[in-house]
Amino acid sequence: MKWIDSHIHLDQYKKEEQLQLIEDIQKTKEIAAIIAVSMNDHSCQQTLELAKNYPFIYPALGYHPEQEVDFIQCEKICELIEKEAHRIAAIGEVGLPYYLRQENPKLLLEPYIEMLERFVYMAQKYNLPIILHAVYDDAEVVCDLLESYRIRRAHFHWFKGSQRTMERMIENEYYISVTPDIVYKEKIKDIVAFYPLSRLMVETDGPWKFNDEMTHPHMILQVLKSVSEVKGLVLEDTAETIYKNTVQFYNL
Repeated sequence: MKWIDSHIHLDQYKKEEQLQLIEDIQKTKEIAAIIAVSMNDHSCQQTLELAKNYPFIYPALGYHPEQEVDFIQCEKICELIEKEAHRIAAIGEVGLPYYLRQENPKLLLEPYIEMLERFVYMAQKYNLPIILHAVYDDAEVVCDLLESYRIRRAHFHWFKGSQRTMERMIENEYYISVTPDIVYKEKIKDIVAFYPLSRLMVETDGPWKFNDEMTHPHMILQVLKSVSEVKGLVLEDTAETIYKNTVQFYNL
């Protein structure tokens, strides 16, 4: 049995944690690959450098939306995507600032949509998957944008949203991924119960903490167990399907 961590911020770990994680992955047969997403221009450079040295790291370049809009960085990252399109796995993490707007309701959404549209255009231009931070009502806005550019390979990481939104996403054949919080959050179990297994992936979103431990791709085994329990399936069959989903989505 093997799996892929479809969303991890490898460059955001402390250096010693990063080295330990890489060493652990090299030693195990279960963790086949990781999709390393980026936060900003500097993060993109670090992610690319890590991917050069370790073939199991597949880089994604983007600008995380839960921070101040920066069109200068956005353009730098788009230039980097143009340069590295042949060797990156995806564009991401990109999306809309749901949690930032909870803290600051007066925050304007339009500039974030404008920045996201730039990345959606790049995904269309280079036929790359796009990894999205878009939850609750923001997911509907993002679906509008994806549909306008006829994007099919969309991965909504750590998704949370309504059944109506999920029905729309399923119709568009978008994928979602699940973190270790499925172990203790009923609303995530409900999402997994509703969403087709054929459109599911698994992730850690490390270095996000799980039970105050350093988040590690080996934790995905527990995620897979929870998904299989929710779906009423054998663990090995669940793991194999999700592994194939990820390989197919990212053309690994």
